[in-house]
Amino acid sequence: MSQRSDTERYARLLPRAEVIAAPAAVNHRPTRLAWEQTGLPLLAQQVKAQVLHAPFYTCPLRAPCPVTVTVHDATFFTEPEHYDKSRRTFFRSAIKTSMRRASRVIVPSKATRDELIRLLDADPTKIDVAYHGVDTQAFYPPSDDEKARVRARLGLGETQYIAFLGAKEPRKNVPNLIRGWVAAVSDRVDPPVLVIAGGSGHDDDIDRAAAEVPGHLRMLRPGYLRYADLPGYLGGAVIAAYPSHGEGFGLPILEAMACGAPVLTTPRLSLPEVGGDAVAYTGEESDVIGTDLASLLDDAPRRARLSEAGQSRAKEFTWASSAEVHVAAWSRAAGL
Repeated sequence: MSQRSDTERYARLLPRAEVIAAPAAVNHRPTRLAWEQTGLPLLAQQVKAQVLHAPFYTCPLRAPCPVTVTVHDATFFTEPEHYDKSRRTFFRSAIKTSMRRASRVIVPSKATRDELIRLLDADPTKIDVAYHGVDTQAFYPPSDDEKARVRARLGLGETQYIAFLGAKEPRKNVPNLIRGWVAAVSDRVDPPVLVIAGGSGHDDDIDRAAAEVPGHLRMLRPGYLRYADLPGYLGGAVIAAYPSHGEGFGLPILEAMACGAPVLTTPRLSLPEVGGDAVAYTGEESDVIGTDLASLLDDAPRRARLSEAGQSRAKEFTWASSAEVHVAAWSRAAGL
């Protein structure tokens, strides 16, 4: 089952599979949730599905076959202050229901599994850990020309820059990254630019932090970048910074590692599972971020070591391995 906009793409990727489009109305969340409870179980019955997989926290309460569900993180419980009340309440309830109803639960990290067990008394025997992978055709060490193209598009010239790529939501800790960057580079002769790239979000504190940036420093907020430019953007950064309050996996740091960027992140939840010894760690407060960012900027040999180690570690995370875990979970759910 897919949305109509995805049908052609999935049919091309899976030529032997029958791809069925959901109604166009599922683009709207209330309709999607209603269809998930009514239309999706009916569709599963019509196609004689052996397993029904729900990929985003929620699942049908009644289905004609075993149900598996992906719970991407437990931050609605561990970091509640970073979500508005309605979203937090909805996803907490959805996760609890899915943990009870699903035959198998798939999570992207051991940290997420452990949090669900600790917080919800979840049955550890029904949880499968499927790490995300990195697409090495999309994320790779870029050529000098690729780096130069991105720098030209961003108007950076030869100035070094620190890269952030992700959603602008409170959990990503972008305001403290901005304040930490200001503390780290204000007194430098050629201060690196801070580039905050990615989609819009709902963190009003970002605007407040941006308003505090001294006039002699430069911060860019280009929004979404072209997908083809991401290797040049990440791999061309002097540091890729991602001081998140917590992640279910941490795909942005894995993709930055694959592009050869020295990564600075936090040791929160799953991030050490992904980064291991191949990234630098910092705290969540702006002053700590500033100190650690300055230290890494001043240590070119360490950045080079992190770049090499990150590329090597990123190769350990493959989508093929993730797919194997999913298939095994579906087989167990179906009793095969």
